[in-house]
Amino acid sequence: MINLFVTWDLDPVFFSIFGFEIRYYSLMWMIAFIFCALIMSKMMKREWGDDKLLDSAFMYSLLGTIIGARLGHCLFYDPAFYFTHPIQILNLRAGGLASHGGTLGLIIGAWLFARKNKLPFFWPLDRIAIVAPMAGGIIRIGNLFNSEIFGTATDLSWGFKFLRSREWQVNFAPDACHPTQIYEALIYFVIFAFVCYLYFGKDLARKKPGAISGLSIALIFIGRFFIETIKNVQGPFEEGLTLNMGQILSIPLVLIFTVIFIMGMRGYFIPKKNK
Repeated sequence: MINLFVTWDLDPVFFSIFGFEIRYYSLMWMIAFIFCALIMSKMMKREWGDDKLLDSAFMYSLLGTIIGARLGHCLFYDPAFYFTHPIQILNLRAGGLASHGGTLGLIIGAWLFARKNKLPFFWPLDRIAIVAPMAGGIIRIGNLFNSEIFGTATDLSWGFKFLRSREWQVNFAPDACHPTQIYEALIYFVIFAFVCYLYFGKDLARKKPGAISGLSIALIFIGRFFIETIKNVQGPFEEGLTLNMGQILSIPLVLIFTVIFIMGMRGYFIPKKNK
C-alpha cells in the first residue's frame, strides 16, 4: 500500500518591506475582521436601516478579542513565564493567542458596547456569535500557513508533513500529521452557515435573544473539544493530563452556553417591554 501525504512547505511570510515581514497569519486576521465588519454592517442595516454604530462595535470586538486572546495564552498556557516576564505579554510578535481567552474578551467587549449604547446585552453578542465562527475558521487557516497547531501522526492520505515546523521535525518526522487546522476551520464554517440561516432565514436573534449566541459558542467549543483529541499538545505541562488545556477550557464554555441557548429558546432574555 502506498501512503499518500501532503508536503507542506509554504513560507509563512506573505511579503517583506524593508525587513518588516507581513505574514499570512496576520493577513488572515485582517481578512477575518473585514469579513466580520461587512456582515455586521449588513445586520445593522437590516434591523436599524443604518450601520452608524459599526465602528464602535468593531473596535470593542477587535480589542476584546486580541486582549483576551493574548491574556488567555499567557494565563492558561505559560503563566510561570509571564508572571516573571510581564513585559513579554506585550510582545505579540512572539506569538501566542488563545481562542478561549479571545472568546471571553469578545463577550466582555459585547457587554461594554451594549452598556455604552443602552442595548440589551444579547443584541451585540448574538450578532457577534454569528460572524465569530467564520472568523475563527479563517484564523485557523492562518495557523495552517504558519505550520502550527497541527495534530498527531496519521497514515491517512490527507496527512500533512509540516517541513517548516521545528516541532514537526523533532517530534514527528518523517510521519505525516493530521491537519487539524483544516478540520477545525471546516467545523467553524459549517457552524457559521447554520447560524446565518437561523438569523437571516428564521429571524431567531430577534425572536429569541440569547439563543444564537448560546448555540454558536456551545457548538464551537464542542467541535474544539473533539478536535483536541487528535491535536498535538501545546505545552510540556499537558503531557500527563487526561484532558489537555483546550478541552479543560472548553467544558465550562459548552455547559454555560448550552444553558444560555436553552434559556434563550424559552424566552428568558426577551426584554420586558417586548413580552
